[in-house]
Amino acid sequence: MNSRAVFHLIAHLLIVIGIGMAVCWGIALYFDDPWQTQKALALSAAVTLLIGLILKVSTPRVEDLSLRDGIGVVTFGWLTVALFGALPFLLSGEIRDPTGAFFESVSGFTTTGASVMNNLEAVARGVLFWRALTHFLGGMGVLVLCVAILPFLGIGGMSLYRAEVSGPTKERLTPRIASTAKLLWGVYVLLCAANAVLLRFGGMTWFDAVCHAFATIATGGFSTRTASIGAYNSPYIEAVTVFFMFVGATNFALHYGALRGKVLGYFKDPEFRLYLGLWLLSCLAVSWNIWHRVYDSAWSALRNGFFSTTSLLCTTGFATVDFDLWPAMSKAWLLVLMILGGCVGSTGGGIKQMRTYIALKSPGRWARVFMQPQAVIQVKMGATPVPDPIVLQVMGYIVLYLLMLALAALAMTILTGDIMTSFASVIATMGGVGPGFGQVGPMQNYAGIPDVGKGILILCMLLGRLEFYTLLVVFLPRFWKK
Repeated sequence: MNSRAVFHLIAHLLIVIGIGMAVCWGIALYFDDPWQTQKALALSAAVTLLIGLILKVSTPRVEDLSLRDGIGVVTFGWLTVALFGALPFLLSGEIRDPTGAFFESVSGFTTTGASVMNNLEAVARGVLFWRALTHFLGGMGVLVLCVAILPFLGIGGMSLYRAEVSGPTKERLTPRIASTAKLLWGVYVLLCAANAVLLRFGGMTWFDAVCHAFATIATGGFSTRTASIGAYNSPYIEAVTVFFMFVGATNFALHYGALRGKVLGYFKDPEFRLYLGLWLLSCLAVSWNIWHRVYDSAWSALRNGFFSTTSLLCTTGFATVDFDLWPAMSKAWLLVLMILGGCVGSTGGGIKQMRTYIALKSPGRWARVFMQPQAVIQVKMGATPVPDPIVLQVMGYIVLYLLMLALAALAMTILTGDIMTSFASVIATMGGVGPGFGQVGPMQNYAGIPDVGKGILILCMLLGRLEFYTLLVVFLPRFWKK
């Protein structure tokens, strides 16, 4: 790995983050936040920008980037960004515990939405906006942003893109990777703007609308209210949020195609059809299960069932009610949805629907091969055959995901003594969901988790966001050999 080249690119990440902090300082000045908050944001911006500029000047410009270098930039870039991102929380005094501040920062940039903060109504606006901005930057990926604004990356940009973008396949919308990144960010910003405007029409202030739009399209879940979306008690706001949560967890390449007039592309895509069918079935099943058992009204069951199910399937984590009080069948169904997650090429987390699709079709193919050993039978995505190496990679990823989930949950059980809290916290952080069940339910947060437990969950967030291999490969001795 070319460490100097890696740090040169990380310098640009720090500059982007520093500019974001400076914007939040302006927000703090506009809303006349306490002096400590204004000072904290100004100092955070200054330190981050200064170190970013020093790194940029003291390291060589990169003309090309190997895959190993790309993995280094992604892994160490996320860690560096999260570390500096904790400064506003810590220096402002909103989170006094360094572990908690780092946890909140990692949760923001990985769009997990797991929080250690209480009484959000009392938190300064500048810090709340920084919290939302971490979702916005992390949603499409700070690194994809840098590919978009740094065209000099050339061929090396694809190394970053392969390491950063989720899913077993990376679809280019244009021949040049920088152009693809710009198009993805263009769609992303457009959706955020549309979401904010519609939320403003629903009665939110512009501040709340923008913060919630950042969290919704990024499928993050940080709210400006302690009671999350439930604080507004508005069917209109909930409906708008359900729509954009679903959109945020859909492959952005399909959105780009729709903007170019190819609306039917959604329904021609096998992954989207699975995602849509699973969403509709799950919403109806959960709503049916909580009708009469929790809510006497069919409308209340549908309203809360659709919102909570969408929120957890799309790995957003917004809440309107305490779904931890729902029947066991609903909670079990929701836990499975949290593991499956959204589509590839989206801001959603989890295993991803494309992998689920391939995993569901693989047993049938193996059974047919067992009956007809000489036959050439392939797993297909629609009419397109999936190469065997991709099928094996998908199955290996799912096994690794579930194995790491089980090991982390076991460790958390030792720390918390509560099996529901342990499994739910790991599923929620590894899948990028945020709230879970038990001590980390929708009406509670992660403040009560011990520091060692927070460390385990931080690792879960990073593993889930970087899809395991990008992070784990750094621990291999071969990675460091020239």
